[in-house]
Amino acid sequence: MTKEPKIGLALGSGGARGFAHLGVLKVLHDEGISIDLIAGSSMGALVGSFYASGISIDRLYQFALAFKRKYYLDFTVPKMGFIAGNRVKELIRLFTHRKTFAELDIPVAVVATDLYDGKKVIFKDGPVADAVRASIAIPGIFVPEKIDGRLLVDGGVVDRVPVSVVKEMGADIVIAVDVSHVKRNEDITSIFDVILQSLDIMQDELVHHREIASDVMIRPHVEQYNSRAFTNIKEIIEIGEKEAIQHIEKIHRLIAQWKETNSHEK
Repeated sequence: MTKEPKIGLALGSGGARGFAHLGVLKVLHDEGISIDLIAGSSMGALVGSFYASGISIDRLYQFALAFKRKYYLDFTVPKMGFIAGNRVKELIRLFTHRKTFAELDIPVAVVATDLYDGKKVIFKDGPVADAVRASIAIPGIFVPEKIDGRLLVDGGVVDRVPVSVVKEMGADIVIAVDVSHVKRNEDITSIFDVILQSLDIMQDELVHHREIASDVMIRPHVEQYNSRAFTNIKEIIEIGEKEAIQHIEKIHRLIAQWKETNSHEK
């Protein structure tokens, strides 16, 4: 019996533009490329954990197309953030069926950032909803999530596309998806715009160094869409599909090469 490579997916942060991850997942699924491991930061953590919870691609598309900002907005008196985040955590609980990491269909790692020591925190056990809520906590916008004495914010702050994380999980072939390019000459009109544009600029340099580390880097061109508006979701998903299709031949080739190289191993 031919040995199969473990295929790992590193899904990056990017707010609403992260719905392009769904388009990539659909194409991989349709092509019979099974995903064995997922690491996600921020929106990548949310999409990855929903998929690993066993929700079908069709259901995920329905969810995305019906998504509205009001589903996660629960404004609070600004102390450490404008949005309390309780509403979005309940939404994540609902879609992950209150699962722990151990109960997911596919092993997932969720990346967050510890504000106290500035280090990357990788969640692989415990309740999925708590970890994802921490990973999507955009600094200054969402109230940070407190877990085990740590004050946690968006995983994209330290690791926008967590390629190294999925490699450490044991992936033989790493497919990375980056949806968070800087939108040049962006219209900056609010504190949210200032924070999100600053994060995008800050993280842009980090990703250039990580491109070499992944076997396949898929970059859906969604920078023209607003990362916080949750409009044009259909177009964002379709761009994810189109970009993934461009890389399918290479992915199949890498799988075939890996099998050939490892065919004599027991």
